[in-house]
Amino acid sequence: MKIKSLLLHASMVGVAVLFLAAGIHAATDLPEVIKLESPEYAEHEKGIVEFSHKKHSDEYAKKSPDLYKNGCGECHHDADNKPLKNLKAGDSVQRCIECHKKPGEKPKGKGAPKLTKAQELEYHAEALHDNCRVCHKKFNKANNTKAAPTTCTKCHPKKPK
Repeated sequence: MKIKSLLLHASMVGVAVLFLAAGIHAATDLPEVIKLESPEYAEHEKGIVEFSHKKHSDEYAKKSPDLYKNGCGECHHDADNKPLKNLKAGDSVQRCIECHKKPGEKPKGKGAPKLTKAQELEYHAEALHDNCRVCHKKFNKANNTKAAPTTCTKCHPKKPK
């Protein structure tokens, strides 16, 4: 009788551990699509980009392995702009705006100051656009295609009225 009770308790604990492990694993899964919106922007001028992390990290990486030799580090980098090569799905990463602190794009027009590349990348939108466009252009060239968007309207959907 004691053995049956012990086996029952052990199997219940085993099932609980499996559910707990599944829950922990599910918590580290990335969403299929990430809306690139930020509370630091009071009002977005363009529609919010909906970025498919899964497509980029899985599908596109397989199509162009030479462009993804740094893995997650192709997009995610440290303060010295060195790729974070050892990231895995579910690892915690800083939001871009934590380092690229100035919301919006660099000043433009006649009175705009001349900025170095490093100064331009202090602007959140400039850093994102630079990261995406450079990679998209490389992808298109490597695959002899125009599939990866390089213009505003291809990434930013029309804003609902």
